[in-house]
Amino acid sequence: MINLSDGYAPPPESSKFDPGDVIQHLRYGYRGVIVDFDPSCQAPDHWYQSNQTQPDRNQAWYHVLVDGNQQVTYVAESNLNYDQSGLPVVHGMLNLFFSGYNEEENKYLRNEVPWNPGNPPDAPPPSPPPDFEPPPPPNS
Repeated sequence: MINLSDGYAPPPESSKFDPGDVIQHLRYGYRGVIVDFDPSCQAPDHWYQSNQTQPDRNQAWYHVLVDGNQQVTYVAESNLNYDQSGLPVVHGMLNLFFSGYNEEENKYLRNEVPWNPGNPPDAPPPSPPPDFEPPPPPNS
């Protein structure tokens, strides 16, 4: 007899983080901003097997623009925490997916440009609101 409940956990109903949240990786310490997420790991098996930590696939996984370089990572929710530094994120694709920054919430404002790796959007991102002021650089 096959027991269908062994090893199965339903995908989470909600995620801890939202697009625009500034996070820090618990193990590796890098900071970044969440651009999109999947309710469970959507990476192919060969990618997952090559992941050194192999966190549970049945949790939210986030696409993160990494601060200070051009890297985008795919990270399990259990490896993330909110960044408390209040420092801005510096990444070349930040202005493509975000139209502003809320200093009080330490959160970037996600625009309507879809996250679609490997398939860039047909149109440039919308212009920021007229009253938008970019965050100050670190140490200002």
